[in-house]
Amino acid sequence: MPSSLIRYLIVPGWHGSPVDHWQSHWQRTLPNSARVEQADWLTPRREDWVARLNAAIAADGCPTILIAHSLGCVTVAHWAEQAPRHLLGRVRGALLVAPADVERPDCPEPLRNFAPLPRQTMPFPSQLIGSDNDPAATAARALQLAVDWGAEASILSGVGHINVKSGHQRWEQGFAWLYRLQVQIDEQARRRA
Repeated sequence: MPSSLIRYLIVPGWHGSPVDHWQSHWQRTLPNSARVEQADWLTPRREDWVARLNAAIAADGCPTILIAHSLGCVTVAHWAEQAPRHLLGRVRGALLVAPADVERPDCPEPLRNFAPLPRQTMPFPSQLIGSDNDPAATAARALQLAVDWGAEASILSGVGHINVKSGHQRWEQGFAWLYRLQVQIDEQARRRA
């Protein structure tokens, strides 16, 4: 699938993605890219975040690949569970990086309204990238989310939350998973043809 036909929609997590975050770098690098902007990055409300994602998808009729991080992954899962069919059809796939386990005992209070986590399979191909030392979700939890959401999972070793704090400003290696997702999307399209 030529990238000129695809819109890449960046879905940041809690606190947004600052200019030195890999999502911001990818937005500057990928053609036809945009970002979901939330009204409140510090005290997120699930309904508001899902509505903003819905509006961003509705605003452009192009086929879209979602690139989500942390709480953004959870937002995508909630959106996919309740989105109108015509908007679900615009999303070709999702790259879900370091999903936040909002049900964990030490989950920060502002994120708890995103629980319970959706258990429904997403109706589009997805790749979930987790870490074996992510404070926001254990490797086992990330794998369970991948099963629940119907995503292909990869657990990386020692990469933390895959954010600026863990040394992932540009995260060029992540493009390999984006490419893998695009191959998965193309294969699914060929099977349906």
